[in-house]
Formats: sequence, C-alpha cells, structure tokens
Amino acid sequence: MLMAHPAVLRDLVEQYQALSLLHAEQGSPEARRRMEDIAYTLCVSTGTRDIDAALIAARLRLPGARPEDDSLVGA
Repeated sequence: MLMAHPAVLRDLVEQYQALSLLHAEQGSPEARRRMEDIAYTLCVSTGTRDIDAALIAARLRLPGARPEDDSLVGA
C-alpha cells in the first residue's frame, strides 16, 4: 500500500477536524461534500474503511505518535 506523506495526513486531519467543529455535516451541500471528500481521502490514504479508523491511523503515522497515543482511548 502506498503511504501518504505525514504532512498530507496532518493537513487532512486538521481540515476534517475544523469542518467537524463547524458542524459541516449539517451545513450547506458544499460543506457536507467537502467533509465527505476529506473523509474519503483519509480512508484511502490510511487503508481504512471508516473515518474514525482513518483518523486514528493517520495520527499514528504522524511524527511523534506513540503506541499509547490518546487517540486510541475509547476506540
């Protein structure tokens, strides 16, 4: 599997988090589409099938990630 560059993953995670904080999934069709596109790209980039798994996988691939990363809490 090809691996996305950590800078790309970081950018995708940040974009997804920003849209999530703005409740884009309940916003305009354009905002929802952007959030769906980023979620899809994260899934493809991490080899996962859902956004929660993609976010965890992306965070674990970022510099400084640790096996006991807090993103796994509650997973």
